[in-house]
Formats: sequence, structure tokens, C-alpha cells
Amino acid sequence: MTTQVIVLNGGSSSGKSGIARCLQAVLPDPWLAFGIDSLIEAMPPSMQASGEGIEIASAGGVTVGAAFRELEAAWMQGVAATAGAGARIVIDDVFLGGAESQQRWQKALGGLSVLWVGVRCDSEVAAGREILRGDRAQGMAASQAETVHRGVVYDLEVDTTHTESLQCARTIAAQVK
Repeated sequence: MTTQVIVLNGGSSSGKSGIARCLQAVLPDPWLAFGIDSLIEAMPPSMQASGEGIEIASAGGVTVGAAFRELEAAWMQGVAATAGAGARIVIDDVFLGGAESQQRWQKALGGLSVLWVGVRCDSEVAAGREILRGDRAQGMAASQAETVHRGVVYDLEVDTTHTESLQCARTIAAQVK
């Protein structure tokens, strides 16, 4: 069956967004990229610092509330509907709940052909990228580096610690049917 969706999961600053852009460049057909950061940016500012929405602590911890989960579920269904309508999709996400997060995507993407990709990066390297980016709470990359992978089952894993996004994208593209 033709791959319809590629799900990239990894901690903050692990390189998922760069890999998604490179996948769009190396895959022969057009692929749309949807990322959790875009969902958060689309939410009203009042939800970006509230118990019902998403809170990012100064030490980098992330907490999400019920209203966030409701909007996230609607977004997931929308992404799945887009894939079901024929668009090929790359999803850039951070599975804060590990296996539980993957299960939410599996439910939304049921019936679609999905390539599950773990994006790993040494926590110290990711923390350095986090500082360079300047748009993340320091500590987020280190706190997420391993927890986002707990209990998650992948078809493929890549590691951006010493491998560039383009090479990771080529490795992933080779698995796309």
C-alpha cells in the first residue's frame, strides 16, 4: 500500500522540522507538512499560557489541559481527512505522552498507510540547538529527549546527533512506498 502519512516524533530541537522540509524536497510527489508548533501558534494567546490550554514552564516542562486536547483531536481528524482525500502528509509532533500520544494518532489515522519515524538526538546536542534557536524554554529539549519515545513503536528511527536532516530525510524517503 502507498504511504499516505509520515509521522515524525521526537523531542524539542531534535530536528523534526528540518527533516520535514527536506522530505518535501527529496520525495518525488508533493507532501504537505503539518506540525504541532503550527497548531499551538494557531491557538488564541489566552490558551498558550493557561491550565486549559498549554503551559510551558520556565524549566521547559510542558503541561496541556482539556481544551488543548479537544482542539488537538479536531486538528488530528482534519489532518487525517486531508490524507484520506488524497494529499500525502508529513506530521511533525512531540509525543509528550509517549505511547498514549501515538495511540491518539493511530485512532485518527486509522485505515491510512502510515510510516512511523522516531527522531532521536542526544539531549546535550538538542539543548545546544535550543539555545541557538532562542524560541524555546531552556530545558525543554533535555526533558523531552527520551520521554517522547517511551513505549512508542516505530517503523524506522533516525538520529540527528551527528547526521544532517537531508541524510535523515533520504533514509526515510527510501522507506516510503
